[in-house]
Amino acid sequence: MDRNLMADILEQVADFLEKGEYRKKVRVGITTLGSEHGTEEIIRGAELAQKLYDDVEVVLIGAKGNSSLHCYEAETLEGCHCLMEELLDKHEIDACVTMHYNFPLGVSTVGRLITPAKGKEILLATTTGTAAADRVEAMVKNAVYGNIVAKALGIKEPTVGILNVDGARQVERVLNQLKERGYPIKFAQSLREDGGVVMRGNDLLAASCDVMVTDTLTGNLLVKILSAFTTGGDYESIGFGYGPGIGEGYDRIIMILSRASGAPVAANAIKFAADLVKGNLKEVARAEFEMLNRIGWKDLLSKKEKAPAAELQEVKMPDPKPVAEEISGIDVLELEDMVKLLWSHGIYAESGMGCTGPVIRVSEEDLEEAMKLLQEAMQ
Repeated sequence: MDRNLMADILEQVADFLEKGEYRKKVRVGITTLGSEHGTEEIIRGAELAQKLYDDVEVVLIGAKGNSSLHCYEAETLEGCHCLMEELLDKHEIDACVTMHYNFPLGVSTVGRLITPAKGKEILLATTTGTAAADRVEAMVKNAVYGNIVAKALGIKEPTVGILNVDGARQVERVLNQLKERGYPIKFAQSLREDGGVVMRGNDLLAASCDVMVTDTLTGNLLVKILSAFTTGGDYESIGFGYGPGIGEGYDRIIMILSRASGAPVAANAIKFAADLVKGNLKEVARAEFEMLNRIGWKDLLSKKEKAPAAELQEVKMPDPKPVAEEISGIDVLELEDMVKLLWSHGIYAESGMGCTGPVIRVSEEDLEEAMKLLQEAMQ
């Protein structure tokens, strides 16, 4: 019999005799090949996790090094991934931590970070993978994926904020429509004076929300910065890594590290994986997607907003006039189309960029009519 397995059995017997209860350990694998810091760095993270978390059994996949941890040996990272998938599907491990892994379209990862302003945790949705080919659809799904992970971590009503990036206002509208249909999403408020669900960089640093929604490329950049800002960038030392791949019908708990992730992040990623197993991530995700399908979220996502660009290509600009009023809340992806929409109604307008994002500038006398037209166009 395997010595590690025998030790685990004896420990469980001791627990039962001491506490009168059976405590099954969560079994988390970690692939050891492919790190820019070498195999020993990942093994060090695995051993650190095993030392710190007595309810977790850590197993290695790849090279064993000098470790006493159980190892399923493989010679390449691709071999590690094949073995990892086999072990997950056979339920020989409950979750796995790896790097440089390609998820199918529709699956993206929710990172878990410690923010520098107040030392609070925040989930960043998402950090790798692609939830959808369309930007807005992907970010709406990212919000759902972040909600799922937060609930699996025990946050009953996670607060959701949308980072102020291209598409944020469109994402806000779709999420509000989902909420009107019955999806229980709780919006955060920015710590800045003007508030709102659209978050600034200040909100990210201070963790103003439980789940920060963004596009994956921006999320990937942010997780790298917040993980390595104390080390000069080549060694990620803070946080829990890039998180689990989430998507409808996806049934494996696979956690992602960067090849720049150091031992502390590897250890935290193992804890993150164990937390999600104990929080029944798969069941939480299944229930969430069932609810969304009942309220027709796919129909809502498939309805492409009809931007007026094609109809307004030849619109003539009205005679210029002084513009002193600003209308905010317009997405940058729709900005020029909304300006032309106002032109088509005889209202002179200019696009601009304020401190909170894109704005449309109009005269004071046109403000009320312009706001009415824009609100109607964006419904």
